[in-house]
Order: sequence, then structure tokens, then C-alpha cells
Amino acid sequence: MNFGSSLVTLRRSSHADAATGGSDGILGLDILFRHKALINCRTKLVFFKVDQGRRINLGSVAASEKFTRVPIQREESGALTVPCSIRGQPTRLLVDTGAFVTILHEGFVKSLGLAAEPTRISAQFGRGTSKQISAAKIDDLSIGMFKAPPEKIGVAPLPRFALQQGSSKIAGILGMDALYIYHAIIDLDGMNLFLK
Repeated sequence: MNFGSSLVTLRRSSHADAATGGSDGILGLDILFRHKALINCRTKLVFFKVDQGRRINLGSVAASEKFTRVPIQREESGALTVPCSIRGQPTRLLVDTGAFVTILHEGFVKSLGLAAEPTRISAQFGRGTSKQISAAKIDDLSIGMFKAPPEKIGVAPLPRFALQQGSSKIAGILGMDALYIYHAIIDLDGMNLFLK
């Protein structure tokens, strides 16, 4: 795929870190949107639209394969979010393919009266310090109209930049663990997340 001429950000690094995972670069939303990328999180494949004038109706194909369509919203900050609810409390999750695990904000989990248990996992958010991740059993997570099976989800105090995306308040990060398990397909042409 030839992306043509584009401005890129250069970063000096003497070693590979967790942010780049030892890669030579990161494809950002600017290129992914411009080329109307389709990201299959289960197969770990990215498809780019070659014929920009031709629209793919992924919705009918996904419905026939028992996927649930969840609308993606692009926030003022540029972040992608999806609607969700836990214990009937509506909120939004930040969609982040760079996050290795799904994490809910500690304050949000406490406000729902859910208990979290400590784990041996820690994570780093941006260039901040490492934070310990707990886990809480979530029995009633809905992402849009998709009902997630009961499971333990990470809990940590998330940084302010993750929790406030323009006018939307975020309760957590939908990471690659859940995106993989739920066979997620991110359609940046139609601005939909398909889950099953």
C-alpha cells in the first residue's frame, strides 16, 4: 500500500520501549482515516480502501455473521469512543488497539459498588508512572447493544487525559484483549465497531 506523501512525526529513541513495541513506527488515525481502514482485531489484519469512491456495506455482511454493530464516535480530541453501560449506568469507553488490556477507571467501579481484587499486573499510561491494576468481576457489560459475557476486567486509576475526551466522560479503555475475544472489526469508513 502506497500512502503517498505525508507529514510524519519523528521521535528520537535510543531503545525500543513499550509504546513502540520494538517497531519502526506507528500508523496513526490520520492515515487510517484517510485510507478508510478496516481493522480486524481477531486476525490482526488491516485493510485499506483502494477505490475511495466505492463504499463497502460491511453492515449486511456483519449482520449475516451474527455481529452486533456499535457506532463509533470521534471525539473533539480525535479519540474514538463507543457507548457502553455497566449495572445500567450509561457511559463511554475509549477504543484503544494499543492498550493490551481493557481497564475501567477505579472511581467509576467504586461508584457502582463493585469490589476489585489486586493482581500482579501493572501498566503505564503515556509517559506517567506505572500503576497497579486490580480486577473486578463484571456481569452486565453492554457495549452498544452487544452483551459481553461475565468476566474479570482490569481496574486502575486512569489519567485525566484518558477520562475527558472533549465533552464526553470516559469510564475506561476498551483494549486489545476484549477486542480480540469479541472478534472486533473496526470500520473507519462507516464509523462502526462490529462485535460478536
